Amino acid sequence: MKIKAKKSLGQNFLVDKNIIKKIVDIAKITEKDHILEIGPGTGNLTEIILEKNPNKIHVIEKDNKLTEILKKKYENKIIVINEDILKFSEHLICNEKLIVFGNLPYNISTQILAKWIIKNHKIDWFKSLILMFQKEVADRIISQVNSKNYGRLSILSEWRLKIEKIIDISPSCFLPKPKVQSTLLKFTPKNDYFIFNNPKNLEKVTRIFFSQRRKKIKHSMKQLFNNYYDISSKLKIDLNLRPQNLSPSDYFLITKEYENLSP
Repeated sequence: MKIKAKKSLGQNFLVDKNIIKKIVDIAKITEKDHILEIGPGTGNLTEIILEKNPNKIHVIEKDNKLTEILKKKYENKIIVINEDILKFSEHLICNEKLIVFGNLPYNISTQILAKWIIKNHKIDWFKSLILMFQKEVADRIISQVNSKNYGRLSILSEWRLKIEKIIDISPSCFLPKPKVQSTLLKFTPKNDYFIFNNPKNLEKVTRIFFSQRRKKIKHSMKQLFNNYYDISSKLKIDLNLRPQNLSPSDYFLITKEYENLSP
């Protein structure tokens, strides 16, 4: 049965078997592992995951038609959840840490990652994330301070995750072919990280700075603090720098000072 990808859901089905096997092998799945796959589509990746005999496989698929196809194809071999990943609490799936696979829809990939970092900031529900992004987005995630791609996504990701670039993937590996290259990234949680009262404050601070990325940070600091000069002196931050010149640690410290304003 031929399935037509829905543009509205950002569907591009991964069909290259060599790439699929490489993705699954990265996880080093054992019989004890619990798997979560986001957007399984027609089940091409699911099929190879099943060959590794994990303890249990959950898949989350928003498309109603694909959900029914997956249920018929795999019957009781997998648990199919017909939900929107942006509204679903994946950490409630089971008490075991999950290995998560995802060929993420390009139009919501950054929202999904930010949700997992900010809303589920304890990050105690997964062992690793093996995720596919549009290459441009992946470049932003892994970019370093002082580079043109460095920004909010780089800082949020760096805060809680160790990130490894695995491979760039050609459009020819998908049906339909996307117009851009894809990149596979592997994320694992950090045990040692900066503690905030509310991680959404880090999101707010970085949003303020990078909405004015061409301006000196003095403008953003003034938005956050009445005594911005004293704060910059305390943190030894030069107000003439621009947002891309500050390290993730600088943003963590600025956010902490912002939180200290609250009674």
